[in-house]
Amino acid sequence: MSKGVRAMWMRGGTSKGGYFLASELPATPAARDAFLLRAYGSPDPRQIDGMGGADPLTSKVAVVSASARDDADVDYLFLQVFVDQALVSDAQNCGNLLAGVGPFAIERGLVKAADTQTEVRIFMVNTGKIATATVHTPGGQVTYDGAARIDGVPGTAAAVPLTFADIAGSSCGALLPSGNAVDVIDGVEVTLIDNGMPCVVLRAADVGVSGHEDRATLDANDALKARLEAIRLQAGPRMNLGDVASQSVPKMMLVAAPRHGGAISVRSFIPHRCHASIGVLGAVSVATACLLPGSPAQALAVVPGGTSLQLDIEHPSGSTGCVLTRDAEGQVAGAAVLRTARKLFDGVLFD
Repeated sequence: MSKGVRAMWMRGGTSKGGYFLASELPATPAARDAFLLRAYGSPDPRQIDGMGGADPLTSKVAVVSASARDDADVDYLFLQVFVDQALVSDAQNCGNLLAGVGPFAIERGLVKAADTQTEVRIFMVNTGKIATATVHTPGGQVTYDGAARIDGVPGTAAAVPLTFADIAGSSCGALLPSGNAVDVIDGVEVTLIDNGMPCVVLRAADVGVSGHEDRATLDANDALKARLEAIRLQAGPRMNLGDVASQSVPKMMLVAAPRHGGAISVRSFIPHRCHASIGVLGAVSVATACLLPGSPAQALAVVPGGTSLQLDIEHPSGSTGCVLTRDAEGQVAGAAVLRTARKLFDGVLFD
């Protein structure tokens, strides 16, 4: 056992994980990942000998450091600790854990708090893009109490608005890496899209489900998951991601007509288990797909008019609201979402 590493555990959006200063983790990626696997208890389906929660949504890591960039205050590296594999991946970003980065940076003294609220500019290392988090800091102190509510999280907390700029193609090099709004893989129409998160968007009905099932039902459908994985493996090279067999991206997004007044209904696979809700950047990518003429999502979506659009993405736990801004040519120029975060503990983590 090591002497331990200082860590703060936080709920960020609908995910949960450990937040670390980069300077306090082992210096090399190999040593860092070995520490995290041991500390989280992977590989083990229950992660019984570590801090992981036996679910991809609770086996996450945020590594934060002061930024040397003029346009950012801190750098944020997201790492996914696999539950049942000895694997730590930096192949994707996480917009939910992002919600805790601003409060964590202020608490660790990387950013000085202003009175009332503090904007924290965050360079997302995984994708090379910038997000801005607005943190409630009355009297120059972070507060986690507030009246904001997000689906998938009980109770209320202080709102953490997140705004994104220029995130199209952040992992794949283009919003539509194949150059098409619609591709066909194994006879199924799909949209291969990356507006902050690489996603394969397809009609749920085209793979034999309604798209309104609960998470447990879909997780138990092995035939469905095998078919989705076959499509995902073929989508990887088309999305400039190469062989994705051991990667957590692209995410698989099964869409259906909305039932509760939203823009569209989604069942998200991340990539092999159905998400309890939906990732922030996954929601942004699906919302963007709803605006693409002729796409599977556009055919099912209920989309308002105007240049600033509120699209609620329905999921098993409720809905996630996205605000998309369109430019004069009708292209998506910006995106914003509302998240919350809560500090759970601050202490020392041992491997």
